[in-house]
Amino acid sequence: MDNLSGPRLLPDVRRAARVLRMSPRTERAYIGWTKRLVKWAGMRHPKDIPDAELIAFLEDLAVSKRVAAATQAQARGAILFLYQRVLGRDLKLPYQVAHIAKPKRLPIVLSRDEVKRLLGELQGVPWLIALLLYGSGLRLMECLQLRVQDVDLDRFELMVRSGKGGTDRRTTLPKIARAPLAQHLRRVANLHQRDLAAGFAPVDLPSALQRKYPRAGLELSWQWVFPARTPIRETRRHPPRRFHLHESLVQREVKAAVLRAGLRKRATSHTLRHSFATHLLESGADIRTVQELLGHRDVRTTMIYTHVLNRGGAGVLSPADTLLGAARRDSGDAA
Repeated sequence: MDNLSGPRLLPDVRRAARVLRMSPRTERAYIGWTKRLVKWAGMRHPKDIPDAELIAFLEDLAVSKRVAAATQAQARGAILFLYQRVLGRDLKLPYQVAHIAKPKRLPIVLSRDEVKRLLGELQGVPWLIALLLYGSGLRLMECLQLRVQDVDLDRFELMVRSGKGGTDRRTTLPKIARAPLAQHLRRVANLHQRDLAAGFAPVDLPSALQRKYPRAGLELSWQWVFPARTPIRETRRHPPRRFHLHESLVQREVKAAVLRAGLRKRATSHTLRHSFATHLLESGADIRTVQELLGHRDVRTTMIYTHVLNRGGAGVLSPADTLLGAARRDSGDAA
């Protein structure tokens, strides 16, 4: 075929993903892998690609492209989805496909002093977002996709909707964030009023709520807590719409703050979530409680943060310290 596998392939992938209520990011990733597979196979339709070449595609990612283990796993999932859900073909990829072993890495965790130094190098909206990442244990996209109605300043709670795995959960709102967050929400309300006066399009709503409640997108409760600075016009015929802040802005600000703070750890915005979990466990919090706050399905995922409790440097007496102590005692006896 001389085009990207026919006019219906990509729309069918998109439709199948939405029927299964996949996240927009997963949908975009699966469409991207479909395009990549078709181009790799010489612009042939996937139904004309034999199983052996699909295996070769995955092996090429591991051997030639040297992609990360998670990237290859995502490509495998996208191919299985394409053939089983879109093309209706019972594809079974053998386990002997060359793959990259996923390394077992411990999370990077900042000390309380390092968190304080990092936050001290931020200001404005990036500072408030970083404070919630650390104080509430949020993933970055969970924070950026908060709606005004998800913030309960009286109960000191945040509602995370459709988090990883499509589940909802409640997590704590740090008391230190209440006043600056309340002030920020007043600015969001003023911005919303200006957008309404300018005739902006309603905010994007999840699932079919836009059809069920046509005016809900104009209500303050559905607006983003962290709206983008600049609205986007999706097409020339439609009015501009304001989306939430893009994650790259926060990531750049945090990276620059890490350098300014002089931190030697390779910290990112997600490191603040790791630090939240670790510091809770250090303070004696129950691991099941931490699991609920983080939104982990399996407690074994949460248990990775116990490494600082039973294997961390602060919890182990080095044998060199024992030798040093003995030498000091001997010198004292000799004196």
